[in-house]
Amino acid sequence: METLASIVTIIAGLLLRFAIPIAGTLILVYLLRKLDAHWQAEAELTPIAIEKVECWKVKGCSEGQRKNCIGSSSPLPCWQAYRQPNGYLQEKCISCEVFTNAPIPTLKIEPRRM
Repeated sequence: METLASIVTIIAGLLLRFAIPIAGTLILVYLLRKLDAHWQAEAELTPIAIEKVECWKVKGCSEGQRKNCIGSSSPLPCWQAYRQPNGYLQEKCISCEVFTNAPIPTLKIEPRRM
């Protein structure tokens, strides 16, 4: 009888040792997914206003240069059009006066109605 109690105690201990961390992890995953869904829904409702800066006017580009430029034909600001595949900005964009003098995009937050 004592052996059976020992086996049950060991099995219960192992279950608690593994079940509590797994349950905690599952609860955390659920809450984080719910929070992410909330943030994504909020982001869809309040778009960020991006003001297009006409860089070709600031830099004084000719019509020929403007036709060959990705930045002038893109709806995004020129430094966004020239982003590298890894998401980094190019070195020439970081030191460019168009980028450094561009307005910072703002998020318009509307008060919640209760």
